Amino acid sequence: VQLQASGGGLVQAGGSLRLSCTAAESAFEDYALSWFRQAPGKGREFVAGSNWSGEFIDYADAVKGRVIFARDNDRNTAYLQMNNLKPEDTAVYYCAEGIWQQPLSRSPGQYIYWGQGTLVTVSS
Repeated sequence: VQLQASGGGLVQAGGSLRLSCTAAESAFEDYALSWFRQAPGKGREFVAGSNWSGEFIDYADAVKGRVIFARDNDRNTAYLQMNNLKPEDTAVYYCAEGIWQQPLSRSPGQYIYWGQGTLVTVSS
């Protein structure tokens, strides 16, 4: 499965970005797709994700209320709308796909396929 993340860039604090993740194919009938991020010198952390249908969506506390996760399964694409961005949101953002389990796993180790990452830089 090939995942392609895009949409990163440089934005001022308070601004918005929309990230996209397109899968070349779906590996599992009912898979999870999540966004993670990794800031310089830090580990990879969960941002948001959902099961295949989007019925179960989970957000990290650090972004809850500022981020909206959505997916278009007809296009094999997931989106991450990020609003009111803060300098601490600066990181490389990755999308990842894995076997669905309930509750949605926040552990990077539970995800099998990863996109190449897209850099988000928020200036103060």
